[in-house]
Amino acid sequence: MTSSPQPIDPTSPDPVRQRRKRIALWTSVASRLGYSCFGASIISVAIGLLGSFTPLIGRIATGGLIVGSILLAPAIVLGYAIKAAEKEDRLNGV
Repeated sequence: MTSSPQPIDPTSPDPVRQRRKRIALWTSVASRLGYSCFGASIISVAIGLLGSFTPLIGRIATGGLIVGSILLAPAIVLGYAIKAAEKEDRLNGV
């Protein structure tokens, strides 16, 4: 016994799209923070090259690269995944 598919009610919130929206928000925040960490790293290296390159400047530069990479890697992958899922939904008429 098969049932026919239920029509989509445009007024009811789709839980999948809501979850995608939350993930998109978090990836946006992670991207901003990751690029900010990269920026802090670049600025600290520039300060170190113009002045004296102290161990603190080296730690800030290294920390910025590490934290930025940890934040950006999943944010970029998830951002592309969300864009692809939304594109597929549009192509399928959902």
